[in-house]
Amino acid sequence: MRGQQKSDIDLYVIARIKALRTERGISQAALALRLEVSDAFVGQIESPRHVSKYSLDQLNRLAVIFECSPRDFLPEAPIATR
Repeated sequence: MRGQQKSDIDLYVIARIKALRTERGISQAALALRLEVSDAFVGQIESPRHVSKYSLDQLNRLAVIFECSPRDFLPEAPIATR
C-alpha cells in the first residue's frame, strides 16, 4: 500500500506495545500466537516500512495479555498531527 504511512499516534501505540513486549521477554512469535495472528504480522506492525497496525479488538486483547487497560497504550495528551 504505497502512499500510506502510520500516523504519529499509530507509532506511539506500537512503540508502547513493543516496549511492554520486550520488557516482559515476549517474542514476536509468542505474542502473535496469543493474538492468533502470524508472527510476520506482528513484525509488520513493528516495522515502520509497513502500514499494518493493531485493530481496536487486538488492542483490547493485548490489554488482557499485558494485564492492563487499553488506555495504557495511549499518550496522556493528544499528539499533534503532522
